[in-house]
Amino acid sequence: MGTPEFAVASLQALVENGYKVVGVITAPDKPAGRGRQLHESAVKKYAVEKGLYVMQPEKLKNPDFIAELESLKADLQVVVAFRMLPEVVWNMPRLGTFNLHGSLLPQYRGAAPLNWAVINGEKETGVTTFLLSHEIDTGAILFQEIMPIGENDTVGEIHDGLMEIGALLVLKTVDALAEGNYQAIQQDKLAASESLSPAPKIFKEDCRIDWNRPGEEIRNLIRGLSPYPTAWTELEDEHGKTYALKIYFAEKEPAQNLTPSALKTDGKTYLKIAAADSWLKITDLQLSGKKRMKAIEFLRGFHGADNLKVKP
Repeated sequence: MGTPEFAVASLQALVENGYKVVGVITAPDKPAGRGRQLHESAVKKYAVEKGLYVMQPEKLKNPDFIAELESLKADLQVVVAFRMLPEVVWNMPRLGTFNLHGSLLPQYRGAAPLNWAVINGEKETGVTTFLLSHEIDTGAILFQEIMPIGENDTVGEIHDGLMEIGALLVLKTVDALAEGNYQAIQQDKLAASESLSPAPKIFKEDCRIDWNRPGEEIRNLIRGLSPYPTAWTELEDEHGKTYALKIYFAEKEPAQNLTPSALKTDGKTYLKIAAADSWLKITDLQLSGKKRMKAIEFLRGFHGADNLKVKP
């Protein structure tokens, strides 16, 4: 059970290593783009390509879907980046249902664990497999793998690394459950001994940069939202026209006596915006309606860059 690209690697690992995948459950096709054409999930595309049996229920409690799922007689259900399952679904197989989560549980329970780990400046993250239970992301832990976070890593790079590590962990977990060779650890015991950081869903306003914050916090926000959903700010030209600016990467340059949100550029080679304690030199950006580009390309093509300012 899965939907985005992150889940494809785990499904592919199962298929290529000879496990019998009796069914794939993924999100219904959804209209997307300007033409509103139906868009298939990454998991569905892979499953169809491999001739796997695909189900796309609108509602997971639908009696017809439940009956169809039961008819597959699966021994085990594997969940990677899917939605919350009702008990009638996760309690169905004889070996249960396990989930691959993109954090070192019990830390970063929630919808956006990869993003928040980078935003919060963590030095490491990882993946966890756990048995599903009633409360989301709280089931007994089966296995974990740790991955370091480099100081310049973006969430896109972390995503790609964990996707591959997670696929191997899924194989390890399937084998252990099939053989009964595992020791599940209750999260309550771990959660009681450490302060937990949540990973709630990220909304557009969460991505807006507050230039009054320290430079490292802003840089981490940018890395934690790059390439998606992307940190942003607004620029204003001398005529009062506003431009939404997405920022994909920035370098920190310590400085003193700054006015937060002040913009500095030579109009040719660099674009800097002041945080509370440093300049942030923007290297990768995207102006609304344009493609992603290097700052130097933006400055080369934007007349009047010297008169830009950050809109409060």
